[in-house]
Amino acid sequence: MTTLHATALVDPAAELDGSVTVGPYTVIGPHVKIGAGTTVGPHCVLEGHTTIGCDNRIFQFASLGAIPQDKKYAGEPCELVIGNRNTIREFCTFNIGSPGDVGVTRVGDDNWLMAYVHLAHDCQVGNHTIFANNSQLAGHVHVGDWAILGGFTVVHQFVRIGAHSMTAMCALLFADLPPFVMCQGQPAAARSMNFEGLRRRGFSPERISAVKAMHKALYRDDLTLQAAREQIENLTQTYPEALPDVQMMVSFLDQASSQRGIVR
Repeated sequence: MTTLHATALVDPAAELDGSVTVGPYTVIGPHVKIGAGTTVGPHCVLEGHTTIGCDNRIFQFASLGAIPQDKKYAGEPCELVIGNRNTIREFCTFNIGSPGDVGVTRVGDDNWLMAYVHLAHDCQVGNHTIFANNSQLAGHVHVGDWAILGGFTVVHQFVRIGAHSMTAMCALLFADLPPFVMCQGQPAAARSMNFEGLRRRGFSPERISAVKAMHKALYRDDLTLQAAREQIENLTQTYPEALPDVQMMVSFLDQASSQRGIVR
C-alpha cells in the first residue's frame, strides 16, 4: 500500500505506485503519476500533467508541474517529465512545458538539484547533473549530461549548456556554453576546461589531451569560430580515442545560435 500521511491530499485519479511515500500536507493533482520507490516530503505541491519516475527523493516545499510563467500559455495540456533516482531539494520549482516549444519540461536520471532551483517551461536537463542552490534556468534551456552549475547561476532563455561543463558561483550565461568548458563571470567568460571532472569520470589521458587541444583551438589560438571548429574536427587524426568527444563538440558548435554564439 502507498504510504500517505493522513493530512496529504491526493486526488483519486492520481497514479501512485504502491511503494510511494507522501508526507504531511502535500497536495497531489489528478494528472500526476509517480513511480516505485519515490518519496515526497511534506508541504509539496505536485500538479499538472506530471510524470515522476522511480526512486526519486523530493524534499519539503517543492512545487512541481505548475503552469509556465508565460503570458501566452492558455491552459494547454503540456507536461513535466522527471526520470529516476533524482534528488530534488527544498523549494525547487519545475514548470510544465509550453505549446511554443515541445510542450514538455524534462529532467533525466541521477540528477542532484539543490534548494531553490528553478526550471522554467521547456527546459531539457540530461543525466548526472548537479545544480547548486539557487541555480535558475529561464525557458527553453538545454543542459547536457554531467554539467555542474554553481550556486546562483542564472541562464538566459534558449541557451544550451554542453555536457561535462561547469559554471562558477553567480555565473550569468547569455551564450551557449560548449562541452567541457568551465566559465565564470557576469556575463560568463571561459576560464578553462573541466579536466578534474573528466579524470574523475574515467577519461583516459588521450581523451583529456584532446579536450586540451579543443580549448586551445577555441580560446588560445585567436581563431574564428569556424576555423576553430575545423581544427577540432581534425583532432581525431591525432587522438582517435577521442572521436566521441570531438563529435560532440563539433555537433554543439554546429548548433550554436547565430544570435547568442558561445561563451568565449
